[in-house]
This record gives sequence, C-alpha cells and structure tokens, in this order.
Amino acid sequence: MRNVELGIRSEELRMNKFKNIFSKLYIFSIIFIPLTSILLIIILVCMLSKTPSDTLYYFFIGPFSSIFHFGNMLNSSVPVIVGALGIIIAMKAGSLNLGGEGQVYLGAFVSAVIALHLSQEASFLPAVLAAVIAITAGSLISGAAAAFCGLCKAKWKTNELITSFLLSCAIIPIINYLVTGPFMDTQTSLLSTKKIADNMRLQLILKPSGLNISIYFALVLVMITHFFMYNTKTGYRFRITGLNEMFARYGGINIKINTVLAMALSGFMYGIAGSLVVFGTHYAVIKEFSSGLGWSALTAALFSGFSPLKALPCALFLSWISSGARIATQNTDLAYEIAHIIQAVIFILSTSYLVKNNSLKEIFLYRFNSLIPLRKRKE
Repeated sequence: MRNVELGIRSEELRMNKFKNIFSKLYIFSIIFIPLTSILLIIILVCMLSKTPSDTLYYFFIGPFSSIFHFGNMLNSSVPVIVGALGIIIAMKAGSLNLGGEGQVYLGAFVSAVIALHLSQEASFLPAVLAAVIAITAGSLISGAAAAFCGLCKAKWKTNELITSFLLSCAIIPIINYLVTGPFMDTQTSLLSTKKIADNMRLQLILKPSGLNISIYFALVLVMITHFFMYNTKTGYRFRITGLNEMFARYGGINIKINTVLAMALSGFMYGIAGSLVVFGTHYAVIKEFSSGLGWSALTAALFSGFSPLKALPCALFLSWISSGARIATQNTDLAYEIAHIIQAVIFILSTSYLVKNNSLKEIFLYRFNSLIPLRKRKE
C-alpha cells in the first residue's frame, strides 16, 4: 500500500510538471511570436527600404497616426475575427474548414443580391428587418456549403480539408461570373454589383474612417462562441470529439452529426463575415474582395491556439501589420508584400507551437492513463 501511494504521488508530480510546461509554452508563444514578427519587420525594412527610419515610422505608428487610419485598421479586423471564430468552431470538433474565401464570397454575394431584391420588390419591409433577412440568408447558404463538406466526411470519410478547399475553388469563379456578368453595376468603373440601399448600410461610428457597428457584432460573436464552446452541451460534445474521437464515440456522442453541425456553424460564421463587409464597408460585392481573407482568419485562429477570446487580439495584431504595411507602401518605397511575409512567419511559428504542444499533451495523457491502474489498486 505504501508503494502504491508513493507511485501515485510520483505520477501526480510528473503531471504537475507537464502542466507547468504547458503554461510556460503559452507564455512563450504570446511573447515570442509577436516579437519575432516585429524583429523580422525591422530587418526586412532595413534591407529593402532606402529610408528605413521613415518606413518603420509609417509601418508601426501609421495605423495610430489618425482617426482615419486607426478606424480602418479596426474595420479590417472584423472579417478576420469572425472568420477565425469559424475556423475555431470546426477545429474544436476535429475538422478543418479551408473553404473560407469561397464561403465568405458566397455569403456576401447572396446577402447583397437579396438586399437589392428586397429594397426593390419588398420596400414595405423595415430596412433593419430586410438587412437581417439578407445577412441571415447569405450566412445560411455559406453554412450549407460547409455542411456539405462535413456530410462528405461523415458519410464517406472524405477529407474535409480537401473538399472544403476544392469547393471554395469552384465557388469563386462562379461568383466572379455573376458579379461581372448578370449582376454587374454598369454605372461604376469597379467590377462589382450594385450598391445596397443607404438605409440598409451599417452605421459608421468613427468618421472619416470606415469603422462601423460591425465591430460590435464581432465582439458579441466572440462572447457567444466562447460561451457556446465552454458552457453548452453541444460545445462540450464538439470539444470531446476534437480531443478524442474514439472516446467520444464510446461515450455515446454522435460523431457524424457533430461533424456536419460544426462545419455548418463554421461556414455560417464565414457567411456573416462576408455579409458584414458588404453591409458595413463596400456596400456591394467587389470581384474577389475575399482573396486572402480565409488564410488571414486561419492564421489568427492558429495564433490564438484556437481560443475564441484570444482570437480577438490576434486578429487585431494581424490587422495592425496589414494596415502598417499598406500605409508604409503609400508613403515610402516599401512593397506591400512584406505583410504577406510576416503573416506566413506567424502561420509557421503558430503551427510549430501547436505541434509541440500536442506532442506534450500526448505525453501528459500517457502519464494520466498510467495513473489510473495505481488508483484502482489503492481502492
């Protein structure tokens, strides 16, 4: 009996050791990744710019130099935040939705077309109600597209990473044709649809920037997603399925339904992201406006460790980098592609951190499982 108690104590000490490692790794990631990104920016600017001091000023301080730049930086973070939530929901349930760009584009197009139709054929509807109907419809269509990929995985065990990406690649040219063809606005030089009615547009809150009340919707969605994932039965089932599918199956959880539902919610979030861009920023669907948005959302989700609350500051950090690169490009000789380089570095570092963290979790679970027989012997 004495040996058993000593064994339990030894295993508990080892588990506490792994818990400490996890916490240190998290602190390391939230400090090391941003600092590495900033250091890389400084190095690249010094190498590529003829006026590095001015370029660094515009890059780091530019987004905060005026209300216009600051508001636009916050506004550009909205679709990234909402898209990251879509990635997080799917990943928590053990799936990866790579169709973000197509689903954002699809949701935006459907919501814009419905808004245009309602403003003409159903003008008796209140503008707010018409906007809600349009955004909901667009988001549901995007959710259905993602759910189809989840259904393929649940029924035929196809890889949702491949199906979602390929479906997105098929959706984008179709929407391009519709935007530049039947639904194109011939009164503008842009390749876009007609603009939605003024009374359907989201209210600006920080003029002269484009920041609008969609930022409030993004914050609410962050809180709702966090509550859903950690305080509801469905969220618990998602997390258990993502952690250990076999355990979830033996526990009576319907894996197939949860896979389809998680992918549907992921697509729904992407649809909301696209609709918010239409109703709050462009007021129309511009050809391929969603290009790169899916990868930015995935980077933010990886950077946050797939945590809804942490996705908010991570998306803001990425928007700061993107806005700084844009402002520096406008005022100096720096190329905008530096923002893509930094995003790629964050993507790689975040992925490496998660791989290392998952390896330690496997060791932790092994230690935990080895502790169970000792407890049974003690009993």
